[in-house]
Amino acid sequence: MRVPLIDLKAQYAQIRDEVEKAIREVCSSQYFVLGPRVEEFERRIAEYSRADYAIGLSSGTDALLVALMALDVGPGDEVVTTPYTFFATAGTIARLGARPLFCDIDEATFNLAPSAVACCLSGQCERVGADVINKRTGGQVKAILPVHLFGQMADMDALLDIAGRYGLPVVEDAAQAIGAELGDGRRAGGVGDIGCFSFFPTKNLGAFGDAGMCVVNDTELAERIRKLRVHGGHTKYLHDEVGGNFRLDALQAAILLVKLNHLDRWTRSRQDNAARYGRLFDDAQIPEFVTPPPAHGGRHIFNQYVIRAERRDELRSYLAEQEIRTEIYYPLALHEQACFANLGHAAGDFPNARRAAAESLALPIYPELGSEQIEYVVSSVAAFYR
Repeated sequence: MRVPLIDLKAQYAQIRDEVEKAIREVCSSQYFVLGPRVEEFERRIAEYSRADYAIGLSSGTDALLVALMALDVGPGDEVVTTPYTFFATAGTIARLGARPLFCDIDEATFNLAPSAVACCLSGQCERVGADVINKRTGGQVKAILPVHLFGQMADMDALLDIAGRYGLPVVEDAAQAIGAELGDGRRAGGVGDIGCFSFFPTKNLGAFGDAGMCVVNDTELAERIRKLRVHGGHTKYLHDEVGGNFRLDALQAAILLVKLNHLDRWTRSRQDNAARYGRLFDDAQIPEFVTPPPAHGGRHIFNQYVIRAERRDELRSYLAEQEIRTEIYYPLALHEQACFANLGHAAGDFPNARRAAAESLALPIYPELGSEQIEYVVSSVAAFYR
């Protein structure tokens, strides 16, 4: 039996006619950049995320970049974030000439640990007037950037409490978490000051290329992001500041509007698959690895199903021999990446992130995954450890 990590062709087969109709309509209109389809998609995502405004952008990476630009993050500044995430989270900070101020993750959820953030701000930083200054570097801390990793939200209440005490805005990297919820129903992206989404094809809501979105609740901040995405101007050829070409195109918006109608059904399938994995792994009683934790009353959308496994690399090789595809998210913590060597971190820094990089393994979880395929994955894992 073959089990792919994801099967986009199976998803497309379900919605082919809807998608092709939407594409034809855009082609007939010859309106390809921003326009009515993008505006409709922005309204739908704002509603879905329970936020006031949404601004369509060219990618999830650009959403993060524009969010930080809108908060005036620049050379010499610092942004608190996690060392265990996709590169774009810290890469966008560095692109603006700022520095990522890494804090360790929660061992159970893989998300930024509020206790580590609190320790960093109270121990490594000091208040100078209204500013928060890193005592070692002299850089001003301008924001906190948590990631809702693998489809489960970070502990936003604790992080917002810390941010409020230090007067720092919070940017949510919700690239993997559209529709994820806290226990009280607040959704990913709509909780902090700015939420950033990616619609990369493999995401739960995936485009046919790159696409992204920022969601906000502040009118002035929304207007600034809209301006930044079109080279810093509201009026053609008149520029108030230097922005960029971060526009969402109409074809991607049209495709995503079709897919959005199916998103909750696909999410339920992912959750059902995760629950089936959990029951079967409990029955298999394999002590050498740990399944993902529950969302504690919230909504986990399972962009990935990530286990912690002893002898992870050997297990992955064995599963590949059984034609089961897996992925490592992420094999090297960001503070150990060569491009961040200048930050001066020691090899033993952020032990939870380093351990996650050594033990984590993503198993197939896509909506079209069959029950027999899940049973085959579990029995193969059990066979390896036996």
